[in-house]
Amino acid sequence: MSTTIASQTGARLDALTAQGRPALMGYLPVGFPTVDRSIEALCAAIDAGLDVVELGLPYTDPVMDGPVIQRAAEEALQGGTRVTDLFRVVAALRAHAPHVPVLVMSYWNLVLRYGVDRFAADLAAAGGAGLITPDLIPDEAREWISASDAHGLDRVFLVAPSSTPQRLRLTADASRGFVYAASTMGVTGTRAAVGEAAQQLVADTRAAGAARVCVGLGVSTGDQAAQVGAYADGVIVGSALVRTLQGEAPWAQKVASLQAVTAELAAGVARARKDG
Repeated sequence: MSTTIASQTGARLDALTAQGRPALMGYLPVGFPTVDRSIEALCAAIDAGLDVVELGLPYTDPVMDGPVIQRAAEEALQGGTRVTDLFRVVAALRAHAPHVPVLVMSYWNLVLRYGVDRFAADLAAAGGAGLITPDLIPDEAREWISASDAHGLDRVFLVAPSSTPQRLRLTADASRGFVYAASTMGVTGTRAAVGEAAQQLVADTRAAGAARVCVGLGVSTGDQAAQVGAYADGVIVGSALVRTLQGEAPWAQKVASLQAVTAELAAGVARARKDG
């Protein structure tokens, strides 16, 4: 189902694998703290070592997001961020770093309200790589599968430690780019340790047919990035990056903090296969 169309994200992950390391994938919401500053922050993070961008679309009912990302999304929505702002941000990031794929993470209701084919067309026109859908399962994704095929976009579905072998096979078959392995049950957020089930989940997902598996939920330090990167194709970080842009510090100081955390995580993935 996912092998006939070239994957922008898959090509980037494969190139990094050939270099002997996993990808560092970073999440920030569109419009946080403003649309223009979200562009500035993401460009700074790319310059500090992000290999793939995960661009969050703020939503009023973010059931998978922890408190750090929820607060950022609320601020973006209060500032007037709209779905159409997403495509301007994608285009700006692609202009800044054409080699860095930009994936959108969105709850499905936002895409439905915008129009599935219209969303796919506008995302592709902006240079976006594809879409991560945390609350959409392949069984209910026929319209999105059709639209993503029509516009050449990646589609990333999630698996969790509770996923059955049948669910893993279905998800691996439906995904293009990679499968997103949630390392723990629950919402996003930094943790002292990444879930112990993550490595087994990656192995099981590969055994189910996934060409690439990236791990998110809980990674916040360079050491954790090295640990996860030893067995995953990509390490996904969200709350640890978003947190650097919160609080009362001057904006320039926040951006510098974001770059420092990104650089630490990038150093972690760089040594991942050596440590592993």
